[in-house]
Amino acid sequence: MKTFCGRANPTTGSMEWLEEGEDYDYHQEIARSRYADMLHDKDRNVKYYQGIRAAVSRVKERGEKAIVLDIGTGTGLLSMMAASAGADFCYAIEVFKPMANAAVKIVEKNGFSDKIKVINKHSTEVTVGPDGDMQCRANILVTELFDTELIGEGALPTYEHAHKYLVQEGCEAVPHKATVYVQLVESRRMWSWKKLFPVHVEAEDGEKILVPPSEMENCPGLPSVCDIQLNQMPSSDFSTLSDVVKMFSVDFSKPVQSASTCYRVQLEPVKSGKAQIVLSWWDIDMDPSGMINCSMAPYWVKPTSALQWRDHWMQCVYFLPREEPVLQGEKLYLTACRDEYSVWYNLQKAREGESRADEEEHKADVCVESPVCRCRAHLLWNRPRFGELNDQSRTRQYIKSLRKVLKTDSVCLCISDGSLLPVLAHYLGAKQVFTLENSGVSCSVMEKFFKANNLEDKIKIIEARPELLKPSHLEDKKISVLVGEPFFTTSLLPWHNLYFWYARTAVSSHLASNVTVLPQSASLHMMIVEFQDLWRIRSPCGICEGFDVRTMDDMIKDSLNFRESKEAEPHPLWEYPCKSLSEPQEVLTFDFTKTVPEHCLSTQGSVKLLRKGKSHGAVLWMEYHLTADISVSTGLMQLSNEKGNCEWNPHCKQGVYFFSSVIESEILSDPSAVEYAMNFDTKTGEIAMDFKLL
Repeated sequence: MKTFCGRANPTTGSMEWLEEGEDYDYHQEIARSRYADMLHDKDRNVKYYQGIRAAVSRVKERGEKAIVLDIGTGTGLLSMMAASAGADFCYAIEVFKPMANAAVKIVEKNGFSDKIKVINKHSTEVTVGPDGDMQCRANILVTELFDTELIGEGALPTYEHAHKYLVQEGCEAVPHKATVYVQLVESRRMWSWKKLFPVHVEAEDGEKILVPPSEMENCPGLPSVCDIQLNQMPSSDFSTLSDVVKMFSVDFSKPVQSASTCYRVQLEPVKSGKAQIVLSWWDIDMDPSGMINCSMAPYWVKPTSALQWRDHWMQCVYFLPREEPVLQGEKLYLTACRDEYSVWYNLQKAREGESRADEEEHKADVCVESPVCRCRAHLLWNRPRFGELNDQSRTRQYIKSLRKVLKTDSVCLCISDGSLLPVLAHYLGAKQVFTLENSGVSCSVMEKFFKANNLEDKIKIIEARPELLKPSHLEDKKISVLVGEPFFTTSLLPWHNLYFWYARTAVSSHLASNVTVLPQSASLHMMIVEFQDLWRIRSPCGICEGFDVRTMDDMIKDSLNFRESKEAEPHPLWEYPCKSLSEPQEVLTFDFTKTVPEHCLSTQGSVKLLRKGKSHGAVLWMEYHLTADISVSTGLMQLSNEKGNCEWNPHCKQGVYFFSSVIESEILSDPSAVEYAMNFDTKTGEIAMDFKLL
């Protein structure tokens, strides 16, 4: 059966209807899944196995049969661990049908069909009884339902239901307990992901300071957690204001409450500073004694242990509602509030001479509402975009290039989503400035912004799509300078921002014949790399802790071949170290001074490998040439030393194309070059790419 899927094309901006097979979504989900990453997590696997063996032994020692319930079984790995540890029977629950089918095959292949029953249902729909999915309640509960925030995948309501209906009272649970840890820090870099800092512009008539509206200044931002690989954050980018403290624990062997609640801890800053950020992570004890522990702690907390790389569980950055100056040794209260799926934080100073009774009363009123963006800027700009807007050196590049092209009679049109360029153009002397905003959200944010800086009558906002722009919108004037960053909220891959070129083409009739376009052009760049760890997310597992999971590998490979493997995927490479094996190479150029051509843009060639290493894939990024001598890169910022260490733009995701040798795990013996072919289809705005290792 075929189905029509509507989607807005991020590059061309047009609405498209694509005919997709019924299994398209399924292939998408499998191809981009994190199953391989979890199966490569040796630390997780070993500790789960130890915890399961210990739980089965404890039940057997009591003279009972070991009946296991495994919720969210995935490949069936944990159930197979239980069966091989001597469990009498396992009920393995998996709601995602293709995954449940794979689990059945994997269980059979490993010879456990008589011990493991795979149930393709949501655990809340599972029935117990002689005619039910489960004959009886289980006495061992095994789950892996956690995300970086611990509870974001609905672990709490799932546990709550399981204790009520699916497991015996006093059951063994693996993991037995989870504990969430927090640390208070000051970090200009991380804080720049939440709020806009004032922007300084040197204009003809002195320095201008662009300030964010007060509404944006005091906005708590979004409730969603910011999850990152904290191990890639250099210690120079933050300052710890408190010791690490335990925030709360959840005992999975007892009934779990999912209802919203708050936890409060007392802190004493170890140094004075500005409290802005709560860093958080968790660990799990696989057994009641706490001897088998799996921790997500970052490098400065556990400097002695070899850190296990994992992408399915990272660390959390939470932004306090506002910056709080704190003094070393003063008494503070940090409150964590949570609902079923998310956590948020609040910091309060202890009141002078507060008694224990006052403290308890005080505790009752600290449960604050989940943060909601009131200024709308957090709906328009994601966190990396806030970081980009706060990057003063990047802003200086734009100021420098605008100075070169603006004249006193310039009529300027800006095409980007919620950009500060219209303000820069006005301050730098453009006669008139228009900004074309695609959405109601970006219009309202820009309105507030202009108002806060007394510019509402200086810059005209036009809410229209480029193809619907009329001469009357522009007061019948022709545009002499067209500018863009380019940045659009719909972009996922670096080249999706080529939407600027399509918008520029759509507004051609409104441009003066000698129009200046900034950026004047863009180029697509590429480099062959070896990843330190990121390759694991696409690499087959084969045998995992003695169990054959190749069925899973084949399934991922089929889904990648379905379509995805011919495409790059977006990753923020500042979080994923790699070394370059080749020089960076420019592969395609796009001339914004002209309209989008009818014909495709194609190129092919080969790139020589300069260093020995495993060619895991190609990284792709865009560079925008603002003027003849000023460029900004969305990818490689610096290539240092003989080792080929790369520094990536921290505000953008780069495109990563994994070679099939990673997916098939047959790394060639030292390829000497990589052949590539690229084709930019100007009708669809898509780049097809192909690579061959020579």
